[in-house]
Amino acid sequence: MTDAEFDILDELYFVTSFADLSRKTSLPPAALESALRTLLEQGLVRSYWPDPDTELAYEESSYGAIVRDSFFLASKEGLLQHNTR
Repeated sequence: MTDAEFDILDELYFVTSFADLSRKTSLPPAALESALRTLLEQGLVRSYWPDPDTELAYEESSYGAIVRDSFFLASKEGLLQHNTR
């Protein structure tokens, strides 16, 4: 897990929007998108769209179009990895 991925998981104990996550981690949007993609592919993060209550399964084909309007939450596995680092 990279430092950026660790910092992202640190902010995802509660559902958080992309904009808030970008502000809290100070990551540029493109870097945040890339790190979130990796975390989603590994099953360490869950995504929600169009609102924070509707979970959306990760799909590579639609990810780029909706990522900045999405919300995110660490999965149980993500929290475990974050806490054991």
